[in-house]
Amino acid sequence: MLAENVNFGRYGKTFQEGLVQLIFEDRTFADQITEVLNIDFLELEYLQVFITKVVKYRAKYGKHPSVDVMVSMMRTELDNEDEVIQKQVRDYFTRIHTSEVTAVEYIKETALDFCRKQKLKEAMMKSVGLLQSSSFDEISQVINEALKLGSENNFGYDYMADFEARFVPKHRNPVSTGWSDIDVIIGGGLGKSELGVVIAPTGAGKSMVLVHLGASALQEGKTVVHYTLELQDTVIANRYDSCITGYPLSDITNFKEEVYEEIKELDGALYIKEYPTKSASTNTIRNHLSRLVKRGIKPGMVIVDYADLLKPVTARKEKRNELESIYEELRALSTEFQCPIWTASQTNRSGLSAEVITMEQISEAFNKCFVADFIFSVSRTIEDKQNNKGKIFIAKNRNGPDGMVYPIFMDTASVKIGVLPRSQFPAQGGQSQIVTAPVALDPKAQQQLLAAKYNKLKGKRR
Repeated sequence: MLAENVNFGRYGKTFQEGLVQLIFEDRTFADQITEVLNIDFLELEYLQVFITKVVKYRAKYGKHPSVDVMVSMMRTELDNEDEVIQKQVRDYFTRIHTSEVTAVEYIKETALDFCRKQKLKEAMMKSVGLLQSSSFDEISQVINEALKLGSENNFGYDYMADFEARFVPKHRNPVSTGWSDIDVIIGGGLGKSELGVVIAPTGAGKSMVLVHLGASALQEGKTVVHYTLELQDTVIANRYDSCITGYPLSDITNFKEEVYEEIKELDGALYIKEYPTKSASTNTIRNHLSRLVKRGIKPGMVIVDYADLLKPVTARKEKRNELESIYEELRALSTEFQCPIWTASQTNRSGLSAEVITMEQISEAFNKCFVADFIFSVSRTIEDKQNNKGKIFIAKNRNGPDGMVYPIFMDTASVKIGVLPRSQFPAQGGQSQIVTAPVALDPKAQQQLLAAKYNKLKGKRR
């Protein structure tokens, strides 16, 4: 029998709902906490009813209930409850399908600590009675058993117990690149827990490409956190202004009101954080993101401009080892905060004159290519820059094909980057050759359209 107020009431409704959702969704956590959980610890009756169904199913069938099983139980096994409780249970089950638990680690640690302490108290009370008979071995056994309950028992993916998990559709929640042709080959965009890398030589427009990717996510309604290690935060903000509205960077201040009218309608949010070159590490970024999350700001995409300018957490003998660890740590951050991360990398000197940049031209640490999920390069010769042209080469793609070349339109004056109809990179006679498909829209025509729009708007301002 529980003493008065020995329950989760002091932690609030959101905590208790999150705990029950985690028990249902996380089989290994359910294995751990159900050893020490008393249903009466839950203050809310509809949560008691819901978790009782889960626990009874596990006890009877020796496995965790799937979503389909719970749907069936919600339809057929609530008849003994009054109508109000039935509605509350079903409403709760519906809600957890469309919501994610925040502060997962806090809820898990707090709930386990609470439950384990109650079990230990029970064991100690039982031991008091055993002292009368001097049953020291039995006392030791009672205390030790209580200490074991609820301890870490996640030994990895259980092939049998987790059978259902491998047939549940995996939701990557991809964020669009803003280029439909690229989205097609990577499954809709870069997904959560994935790292994307843009490779380009100096002056080719890495930062512009990262702004384009951030602007696409922003227009999609995502919260974008953009870290700049080279340029001022206001410079990056102006580039977003130009990318989203089409007004030229060189004249953006003359269109202040027009820019504001367009960006105020955006559903997403943008936070630009500036750090001096080599002053910030991945730990700095982690701490900043954690502070945002505590304020209720959940990042939908993170951009680091660019990773090669981060300070290593641990100094290594060789620079290539430091860079490799930085990319590994960024990949870990994408998993920790469940959002895609985009960054850029510099090519070596040979990339300056290359028609198409492959991973062979990546600077310093080739091993960072192993960590990334998606890598594409941007190459622009002097002639390309004069004609607002260039090429994108898909160097690595975990979620689809790679090795393709796409011609692009790239106007850095207004941060406009468009992927034109697909090119391919086929092998013929063992040699790689670029075969460019006919371009439907001439880059010069795109440039003329932008210029016409700009001149028209400039005339209005006058």
